Amino acid sequence: MKAEDGITAVKLARCIITQEVTGKPLAYMMHLPYNEPAGVFVTLNTYPTLSLRGCIGIIEPVYPFPEALDHAARSACHDPRFMDLGEDELNDIVIDVTVLTRPRPIVVKDKSELLTAIKIGRDGIIIEYRGRKAVFLPQVPVEWKWDVKEYLENLCRKAGVAKDAWKEKECKVLAFQGRLFRETSPGGDVEEVIEC
Repeated sequence: MKAEDGITAVKLARCIITQEVTGKPLAYMMHLPYNEPAGVFVTLNTYPTLSLRGCIGIIEPVYPFPEALDHAARSACHDPRFMDLGEDELNDIVIDVTVLTRPRPIVVKDKSELLTAIKIGRDGIIIEYRGRKAVFLPQVPVEWKWDVKEYLENLCRKAGVAKDAWKEKECKVLAFQGRLFRETSPGGDVEEVIEC
């Protein structure tokens, strides 16, 4: 994906979110030339405090990117952790689009090696353990100033398992990378954020 495709993706996400929230068809919907299958998350943050307002996505690259983006953007308006996004909030949120690589298992001989195998700011992490699963995007530990151990522990908590479940042999840990594109202000310029 080219940087300009990421910038267009954020602008398109705002169009989709506006349409979803207002229920009004837009006279113009921009075209996104990048059509490869890709995982994507759309994150809504309040502005200027940058508090989380919604974040939904598709991890695996199972849909062409425009279709995955459409689904993630619409779903982020209805994140079950929050009230549905209201039309009056459209000018008070900024939108992030994170384009994901395919998740891959992190293979280590001993689980303690995860502490050096995972790089903060580069790796998003998925944990699968006893039928429970949770994911954090690469930017999450940067924003919370976590080290790798805290990153894994908080992900375990998110999955609803013991904080040290990542150490268990049967716990599967996968990593992916993401390219983060973010509005600098509501509906404003879009930049690619380099975390590390």
